[in-house]
Amino acid sequence: MRTLRFGDRGADVMQLQLALSRAGYAVGGIDGIFGPKTLNALRRFQAANGLAIDGIAGMNTWTALNKYLLGYFNHRIERGDTYYKLAKRYGTDVKKIVSANPDKNPDNLIIGDTVVIPFGFDVVPTNVMFTSSLAETVIKGLKARYPFISVEMIGSSTMGTPLYALRMGNGAKKVLYNASHHANEWITTPVLLKFLEQYAEAYIGGGSIFGLDAARLYDEVSLILVPLVNPDGVDLVNGALALNDRFYVQARRIAAEFPKIPFPAGWKANIEGTDLNLNYPAGWEEAKRIKFELGYTKPAPRDYVGDGELSAVESRAMYDFTLKERPELTLSYHSQGEVIYWKYLDIEPENGFAIANRFSEASGYSVETTPYESGYAGYKDWFILEFERPGYTIEVGRGINPLPLSQFDKIYGDNVGILAIGLDAAAEL
Repeated sequence: MRTLRFGDRGADVMQLQLALSRAGYAVGGIDGIFGPKTLNALRRFQAANGLAIDGIAGMNTWTALNKYLLGYFNHRIERGDTYYKLAKRYGTDVKKIVSANPDKNPDNLIIGDTVVIPFGFDVVPTNVMFTSSLAETVIKGLKARYPFISVEMIGSSTMGTPLYALRMGNGAKKVLYNASHHANEWITTPVLLKFLEQYAEAYIGGGSIFGLDAARLYDEVSLILVPLVNPDGVDLVNGALALNDRFYVQARRIAAEFPKIPFPAGWKANIEGTDLNLNYPAGWEEAKRIKFELGYTKPAPRDYVGDGELSAVESRAMYDFTLKERPELTLSYHSQGEVIYWKYLDIEPENGFAIANRFSEASGYSVETTPYESGYAGYKDWFILEFERPGYTIEVGRGINPLPLSQFDKIYGDNVGILAIGLDAAAEL
């Protein structure tokens, strides 16, 4: 995390404001602007935590704040500690502590042992711009709170950023949900992560999600999420790359060839200028013909199909991982339009349309056929072509990408049913 000072702006400042507010220091709203209220909150935090009161978020300050982004901290058991007392002391609840420490006996805590203490707030933030570093922190926090969630690295991005898959459930049937193939559609990443957190909470509490029993879904289906397919592009769009970074300089040079596309807000591609959702082996040559006619004949902020099928390391990683897992059903999250795309050309997977209609009833989104100019070489297209199983592109929200965070609550409310029904439908396939 970069050092932040008064006057700085951006996604890192939003994360600073988030951590301070979670720690109990009012910042006057999370707006990404390091102003007087944020400065005052930071100085008070530094004073309370024995740090240099310089109003600068440097390494030591970030280290002290990190637990508030992770959503948990480690506590060494002392004489007289019980989970009830710890929950009361730290503003959390016993259920969360028990879940985070499955190897500990609450009735026989051993002095000197370390236990994970989740805070009372949710791990996944919905009021800050996501970056690859924040996503990695959130994933680590979810794994600590819910040890039954497993995390694996399925590949690396062009810049070497890990591509993570998260897994929850014991079922033989699998679903694979992905988000942020497109950089300026990053709002889809917290949609998936928030669903995972809500599902995990329902599971440990013996509850339901969208009216579906969480324990049954857990036993019947394995949920797999790849929440951030294009981390480098997302970092570019949300200002997490230094202006002198060679990849930023390269992207700016690419964008200069397409002056009608705003930079970086209009950037959809990976950091090298390949549109990842036009890079799969499903009519790739036709996608190339269509996009070349539109002028996208070289690396671009959007719509360049790449030098060949699966030429981008990110799409190759998704391709290889999907072949390994062979899920019964996939959802690919994009923005915008409030639309569900459900088939590829004339291939209509069995039960595909019926499931799409269930999604539509839950969300209010319309079920449509992908427009011809966008109907080739996408992940959904390849999945249906390869497996002839239900695969969907879900276009969330309305407006101009990147969609504002003010839309998140509605987007999530519209989509929690789709995400839960996807599990239920897979169990029946």
